[in-house]
Amino acid sequence: MNLATDLPAEVFDVIGVAGFGLYVLSYTLLTTHRVTSSSISYFAVNLLAASLVLISLMGAFNLASALIQVFWIAVSILAIAMRWSSRGQLRGRAPQRSG
Repeated sequence: MNLATDLPAEVFDVIGVAGFGLYVLSYTLLTTHRVTSSSISYFAVNLLAASLVLISLMGAFNLASALIQVFWIAVSILAIAMRWSSRGQLRGRAPQRSG
């Protein structure tokens, strides 16, 4: 069973368009200041968008597009890990007292 040949091409198109929609949503939310470029949600949406576009390439592979999606996935995972790590470090600190 080969998923790429067993499913109609339209399924991969829908998955790719959903990924495109998430990219557009992410950039729109960033531009309109609904999210910041340092928020985990921004990178999570980008991670999902890139993953969907990469899956869609199973229907019609394009090396350049696949490399871009792999790059976005790697950067998004790195950014999320860095933010989770810094949150953990902040929780471990004692509150600072002024005075």
